[in-house]
Amino acid sequence: MWLLQVPPKLSTPFLNGHGHGFTLFSKPNSALAQPHWAPACSVPQIKAMKTMQGKVVCSTSDKTVAVEVVRVAVHPKYKRRFRKKKKYQAHDPDNQFKVGDIVQLQKTRPISKTKTFLAVPAPQRPSNRPSQPDAQPDELSIPFESQPQP
Repeated sequence: MWLLQVPPKLSTPFLNGHGHGFTLFSKPNSALAQPHWAPACSVPQIKAMKTMQGKVVCSTSDKTVAVEVVRVAVHPKYKRRFRKKKKYQAHDPDNQFKVGDIVQLQKTRPISKTKTFLAVPAPQRPSNRPSQPDAQPDELSIPFESQPQP
C-alpha cells in the first residue's frame, strides 16, 4: 500500500482529474472556469504569403481559372530531379486570363471550397532576344561565291 501513496511534495491538483479548476455544475463565466495558466498577451502568428507561378490550363468557368504549377523535386532514394505538376483553382474576377497565359497565384482567404488563390498577371521576364524585330540585316556583308563582285 505504501507504493500507491504519493508524498506531499509530489502531490498535484491534476491527480484524480481535479486539476481543471471547475466542476460540472459551475457556471462557465465564473472565475474558476477561466484557466489560470493562460498567457497575459499572445502574439499573433505571422504566416508568409505563399505565391506560385503557373500556366492557365482551363478558363471555362466563370471567374475561375485552373492553373498548373510545375515544380522540381528530388527523388529521396535515387537523388534524381523530376517535375511534379499540380493544378490549383484560382479566382479571376474579371475573366481576363485565357488558356496558355502565365499567371502568379497569391494566397488569399478561402473564396469557395477549392479556391484559396487569386490569379494575378505575372511580371514579364527579360528576354535575351533583340528588342527590335528588324535588327537582322537583309543582306549579308560577305557575298556568296555565285554572286558577281563589283
